Amino acid sequence: MKLRLLLLALFVFPIILSAQILTWNPLFVTEDDSITIVYDATKGNGGLKAYKGDVYAHTGVITTESVAPWDWKHVKTEWGQNTAETKLERIDDDLYRFEIKPSIRQYYGILPNEQVLELAFVFRSAAQPFLEGKTESGGDIFLPLRSGINILSPSQQPFFASLNEPVPIVAISSPETRLLKLFVDDSLITQVQNDTLAYTLIANEYGKKVVNIVAENEMGPYAEKSFYFVVNEPVSIEEIPPGIIEGINYIDDSTVTLCLFAPNKDFVYVIGDFGDWEVEPEYYMKLTPDRSRYWLTLTGLEAQKEYLFQYLVDGKLRIADPYTEKISDPWYDRSISDDIYPNLVSYPTGKTSEITSILQTNPIQYSWEITDFQRPALQDLVIYELLIRDFIQEHDYKTLIDTLGYFERLGINAIELMPITEFEGNESWGYTSSFYFAPDKYYGPKNDLKRFIDECHKRGIAVILDMVLNHSFGQSPLVRLYSQGAYGPPTPENPWYNVTATHPYSVGYDFNHESRATQALVDRVNGFWLKEYHVDGYRFDLAKGFTQTYSGTNVDSWGRYDASRIAILKRMADQIWTVDSTAYIILEHFAENREEKELVEHGMMIWGNLNIAYSQSAMAWLEDPEWNSDLSWGYFKARGWTKPHLVTYMESHDEPYLMYKNLQWGRSHATYNIQHLATALDRIKLVAAFFFTLPGPKMMWQFGELGYDQYLPESGYERIYPKPILWNYYQQPERKCLYETIAALIKLRNEHEIFRNPESVVQLQVGQGQYGRRINISNDSLNVTIIGNFGVMTLTVNPKFQKIGEWHDYFSGDTLQVTNTQEPIQLAAGEFHIYSDVELEISDEPSGIEKAPTVKFKTFMLEQNCPNPFNPKTTIRYQLARPVEVTLEIYNLCGQKVRTLVRGKQSVGHHTAVWDGSTDVGRNASSGLYLYRLQAGDFVQTRKMMLIR
Repeated sequence: MKLRLLLLALFVFPIILSAQILTWNPLFVTEDDSITIVYDATKGNGGLKAYKGDVYAHTGVITTESVAPWDWKHVKTEWGQNTAETKLERIDDDLYRFEIKPSIRQYYGILPNEQVLELAFVFRSAAQPFLEGKTESGGDIFLPLRSGINILSPSQQPFFASLNEPVPIVAISSPETRLLKLFVDDSLITQVQNDTLAYTLIANEYGKKVVNIVAENEMGPYAEKSFYFVVNEPVSIEEIPPGIIEGINYIDDSTVTLCLFAPNKDFVYVIGDFGDWEVEPEYYMKLTPDRSRYWLTLTGLEAQKEYLFQYLVDGKLRIADPYTEKISDPWYDRSISDDIYPNLVSYPTGKTSEITSILQTNPIQYSWEITDFQRPALQDLVIYELLIRDFIQEHDYKTLIDTLGYFERLGINAIELMPITEFEGNESWGYTSSFYFAPDKYYGPKNDLKRFIDECHKRGIAVILDMVLNHSFGQSPLVRLYSQGAYGPPTPENPWYNVTATHPYSVGYDFNHESRATQALVDRVNGFWLKEYHVDGYRFDLAKGFTQTYSGTNVDSWGRYDASRIAILKRMADQIWTVDSTAYIILEHFAENREEKELVEHGMMIWGNLNIAYSQSAMAWLEDPEWNSDLSWGYFKARGWTKPHLVTYMESHDEPYLMYKNLQWGRSHATYNIQHLATALDRIKLVAAFFFTLPGPKMMWQFGELGYDQYLPESGYERIYPKPILWNYYQQPERKCLYETIAALIKLRNEHEIFRNPESVVQLQVGQGQYGRRINISNDSLNVTIIGNFGVMTLTVNPKFQKIGEWHDYFSGDTLQVTNTQEPIQLAAGEFHIYSDVELEISDEPSGIEKAPTVKFKTFMLEQNCPNPFNPKTTIRYQLARPVEVTLEIYNLCGQKVRTLVRGKQSVGHHTAVWDGSTDVGRNASSGLYLYRLQAGDFVQTRKMMLIR
């Protein structure tokens, strides 16, 4: 059947152009021309619609030197810089004029050997937060410059027409054109002896039609350009095959069935590599009878080949599959090196826009070595919270595996990874989640993640994921499928999200957790990572936001007891436990204690933020009424709970480091100054002794064990910027001594049930304003008393020992004969002791590590012994820059040699020696000050240490 053609009068030409974001004069322009552009702020994404302030163009060019549409050349200004030559002139409401003169070449500074292909624009407001004028899909705006043909209408590709709808076609070409020809499916329809062609086709049959326009000059054909339009047949209504769920369903090595939940959408095509990214009838999706899910089976796929694809919804919206396990990102993949993610598939630049999903039949499977991992009991957990980006320079799982010895020796038994599902950008904390089933490629391939988890399990370390199900951001296909703009906010018909967040701390777009669609998604996400990646549980970010109870901007109201929120969380937890009955569920909640207690009784764990109390205690500011220094709220029974499900922490990613506060605001008296490094580190040991010894799960934040002391902004984007990775701290003796002290405390906890058992009897004297503090812990076989001076002056503490008799100091090894349980003990500022009525030994082996990740041995170094003072033994560490003859000897202050610890040739690297306080002839050395001297080739260094008998 032939298409009926109607010649368009040229007066409709401006009407067609008015549908575009930009109009310009002259219509056909080269780099040697000046150009006047009119920007319509109501078009595209409408980001500057109704904006009343000044508007500026962020502009550059795409030239023959550009490698992709994102590769702008000769950009006029830095982002956000306002200049007179990039300012637009307002000519009407939402209409702006922008002139480029005296020529495009001169304005942008184009080099003689470059040819301009397109002008590139993003229009923006004058000041932050910037409003942006972009295309409808949120992309950059391009204005083509080239000799040949420019098709002005249809302006959208692909173009969809209804049956018998007019399809206006307008094309212009360069002035040299003598003849323009229009072909439809290779048949010549018409031609004009002009450089402008304007026709209307009547689309009176179903299917895809290819329109080709050819320009001829005096020499014959010299340019051509084509587009296609599609008339959809009625959508086929068919039941989905049994067993097919939303997402990518792998049937066999060559067959996949795709399913998209998209109620109230008119039609959907699958586009991708398999169809060269064009709309083809065979990729027209079917619709289920309930009109909620579109589905299509793809056949003839090649096993193990990665195919990139998208859903084209209603002819305009391109989205990736929400359930995809891997994406291709046009903006951020290019900054991921081959070392981090080898052979990363290339984005199909020029063929589509927006993020694509990836499918792959019969991928290489990871072979798990540990399939019967026994998770630590909840009350035994010592969790290490970790942001891969700021922990290791290479920010990948391969390198993270190499650090596991560090964690083993520290003694932790769980690692909590900050969000690793695909999030917006690369260098981020990860809370801008967009694809919940895909590991973010910035950290490496998925099988490397699986190997990391496997290697953790080999070492008895559980892996907990920080999961973000309170909200999504605009790149999520779940947001984009029903949104008012290209990237949100959600429309009322969105099945997953609230149009307006229900609570005051909302970020991104708020999930409606009472929606069945959201609940189905949440259950799929939680079950997926437990089964596919063998993770051991989740920390749910902003769990207090899982509510439909509206609290507006009232933070207090939001935190009050909420029965509906409790029901939502219980439902989610029960679904998780049907998949894995021992999975950890940790909530970042911070709600009324009555609510948290009910959630705990159901089996969940709750984050316990004691940052302020421990930091005030570390700084010795214990009486400030505005800042609570009471440590008791970190103990679950102090909250009236019966289950030890309080995950207490002194530091987290959200809180400032204790060491930073110590160095900035620590108190002082006479020569005792908490703002001095050595004293600040000792104060961390003090609070750690009152942290790890309390029963219940504990969490620490990365590098706290080394006294990390960098600033964390309270708000703004700077808060999530990359922080310095300071592995050199491990080489500093005083910081390493802190590491070993914390390792010794964790060892004490791990080896003795009294510090983990919820039935242990605990008495606390750790309240506001109490400088002399005490913890008494007892069970049937052991009594422990911990005392500490949290002030800056000497004081006495009543230990309230549980019984008379011999008590043993965990760190010094001293024995204390107690005849009066109430007799006060004098403590210097910052001094603490852990006493037990049964001797608890520290391991002979040092609890440090052989080698810190990425450390190079460039120098010789003798470190301070630890502990110091000591009894009965101490560890001496030193570093050798090359293989060399080594002598390590102990001298008294009279210069007499007491003991030779090392004599002989040793290899490059870290070495340790332990002195047990004995002489070369086996006698016990007396109390006092001693010197230890290292000679390694020409390197000689001496340090002091004190033995206390």
